[in-house]
Amino acid sequence: MALNKLTPAKGSLHNSKRVGRGQGSGKGGTSKRGHKGAQSRSGYSRKIGFEGGQMPIQRRLPKRGFKNPFRTKYAAMNLSMVEHYVEKFGVKELSVDFLRDMNIVQKSELVKLLGNGELTKPVQVKFHAASKKALEKLEAAGGSFEKVEA
Repeated sequence: MALNKLTPAKGSLHNSKRVGRGQGSGKGGTSKRGHKGAQSRSGYSRKIGFEGGQMPIQRRLPKRGFKNPFRTKYAAMNLSMVEHYVEKFGVKELSVDFLRDMNIVQKSELVKLLGNGELTKPVQVKFHAASKKALEKLEAAGGSFEKVEA
């Protein structure tokens, strides 16, 4: 076998249809494009979202709600996950830097402690924010919270 001897399988290749080469070919005239209209013209390309003149869906549907551009978005970290990391890695202090080093959160993300789950071991947490419920459970387990600036 040699690269210059490779050929496609028999019957796998077809000759392309030569359209627009006269009426005698059976593919002349409109050249399979139908009659008139933008789609029959050369150089036609439909705009994204164009629906043939019908009002497009992105204009039919109303805008709704309000998206605050100044919102502070936090990566959520529940107490159950804190407990998991304390058991898995055996750490006494859980910080944002530790989570970034372990690729648990991205560099640009802010982390907030949330109160879902239970905490059995005392642990020092250094995050950007925490909920009231999470702080209560953390202090009840003998841990402490320190706020880190962004």
